[in-house]
Amino acid sequence: MAISDLIEKIGRTIFEAPFGAMQISKDAPELAEIRLAVLDEVKARSHRVSGKDVFPYNLVRIHIRGVPKEQAAAFEGEFFARFFEEEVKGGLGRANFRFPDDLSFEVRTIPALPGPGEQWLSVETASQTKPAPAAPARRAARLSVLKGAANQAEVVLNKPRTNIGRTVDVYRTNGPSRRNDLAFTGETEINRTVSREHAHIAFHKKTGEYRLFNDRSSKSDGNCGLWIIREGLSQEVHRDARGVRLEPGDEIHLGRAVVRFRL
Repeated sequence: MAISDLIEKIGRTIFEAPFGAMQISKDAPELAEIRLAVLDEVKARSHRVSGKDVFPYNLVRIHIRGVPKEQAAAFEGEFFARFFEEEVKGGLGRANFRFPDDLSFEVRTIPALPGPGEQWLSVETASQTKPAPAAPARRAARLSVLKGAANQAEVVLNKPRTNIGRTVDVYRTNGPSRRNDLAFTGETEINRTVSREHAHIAFHKKTGEYRLFNDRSSKSDGNCGLWIIREGLSQEVHRDARGVRLEPGDEIHLGRAVVRFRL
């Protein structure tokens, strides 16, 4: 049976079904020739790599001409896309073809009959890049000073990195080292327990996390440590490359100065 006759028969079955329901079975003999035609087209787009047949595309779009508009939704629905996906993947697997794990299928219909040189059924292949998962939305975060005299009572964490220390500008012998966003500049007993470069908080776009890092030098006074108090338990933050993930309500102790992390 010609492809055009098969399409007409399938379309008539769909159109005459009660309420337009899809009554075509995957085992329907009228689908066999269309399935073989699509599989042959897919195999024709493959090539040999190191002695293996490889189909490199991850999208197969099947175009069928001569489908009336009132039947287009049934042809373009999930049934046919899933049918061709299962049948073609199975055929490629049995023939030892290699193909992408994310190979998917779409069916598109055209109401016009094929013109000179056009086929009733054609196959289009493409390599499409799957959109990357959206990064978690950044939640507004801030630090509120609970103990100590800082240059501001509260600082919003709206930068990739927020520095915390004893002075606003930190200098070393060879020039400026860094600038602290939250600086405990007052000459008080509590402030003197804060190191010039005590800590920083980094925002990670990929995970949406805020992480606290210990920036104190190894020569810092032991009384100028860095801890987190969370749910009544103390956790020391050591100097390393991973830092510690912050949670809402965490108390950050910089020596005897204390700030609270809020979302």
